[in-house]
Amino acid sequence: MFANVCLLAAALVFSPEEARKAYNAASNLVANCTPRDAGTFSARCAAYHLLDAVNSTGADAVLDRFDVSTPCGKRQMTNVESLFFVSDEAEWIVVLSHYDTKPGVDCPGADDGASTSGILVSLAGLLYDNRPEKCNVLLAWLDGEESMVAYGANDGLWGSRHLAKKLKEKGAKIRAVFCLDMLGGKDLVVSVPKNGHAGLRRVVAKVARHIEMADRVKQASDIVTDDHVPFLEAGYRAVDLIGMSASRPREYWHTPRDTMDNISEDSLLFAGRLITALLNGLMPE
Repeated sequence: MFANVCLLAAALVFSPEEARKAYNAASNLVANCTPRDAGTFSARCAAYHLLDAVNSTGADAVLDRFDVSTPCGKRQMTNVESLFFVSDEAEWIVVLSHYDTKPGVDCPGADDGASTSGILVSLAGLLYDNRPEKCNVLLAWLDGEESMVAYGANDGLWGSRHLAKKLKEKGAKIRAVFCLDMLGGKDLVVSVPKNGHAGLRRVVAKVARHIEMADRVKQASDIVTDDHVPFLEAGYRAVDLIGMSASRPREYWHTPRDTMDNISEDSLLFAGRLITALLNGLMPE
C-alpha cells in the first residue's frame, strides 16, 4: 500500500553539509527569535525569520495566518508553508515541525522546535534542487503546538489543527504525514509512538533498517500528544518521529536550558537521512 510514496527527479541525499545547514538554521532561529510563544509578536517574527530562511534556499514559502481562541484569549497564529506542487491529482506527502516554544518559561527551544525547523529548512533546499515528479510535498512549520495550560480541544496543536482542516477541505489526497519533533539532541534515538498509523510505523522501521540505523529507531508503546494527532483525527495516515536520548533523559525540555549546546550535528544528520529515505520512496509493497 505504501510503495513509491514519493517519486523524485533524483534521490535526496542528506549529507553532513545539509546537517550543518540545519544546525545553522536552528541556531539562527534561537539567536534571533527567543522565546517564540504561540500567538505573540516574537512568534510572528520567528515566522518571518523562517520565511526568509526558506526563501534563501531558492524554495518558495508563504505565511498562513489564522485566529484562534485560547485559554489566554484570542490570538493570531502563523504557519509557514513551502509547497513543491506537481498537480491537483497527485497525492501529498506532508512533513511537519513546530517552531513555537513552551509559553511562560523563557525557553529557547533549541531542540524542542528549532532543531526540526532547521531540518525542514535544509530539506526545502534539497527539494528545490530535486523537485518531486509525481507527488506534492508540503513542508510546514507550525505555530501553536505547545499548550498554554493543558492540551485539550482549545489548547495546543493549533497550527496542525488548522492545517489538517485546510487540507481536508481542499480534498487533498494525503499519502503520509510525518511529524518531526526534538530530533537534535545528543545521543539521539527516534521514538515512534504507538498512536501513529500502523502501516507508517512499519515503514519507518523498514527504512531505518535499510539505512542501517535500526538501533536508533524504537517502536514505542506510549501515546504522545503531538502535531500528528489532528491529521489522524482527520482520517489521514500520520506518524510522529520524536527524539529521546539513548543515555539520559532530556532534562532541559521546556526549560531555559534547552539551548544550542545540547544540539548535535550527528543527530541532525541521522534525522535528515531518515526523513529523506522516507521521501525517496523506500516503502514496502
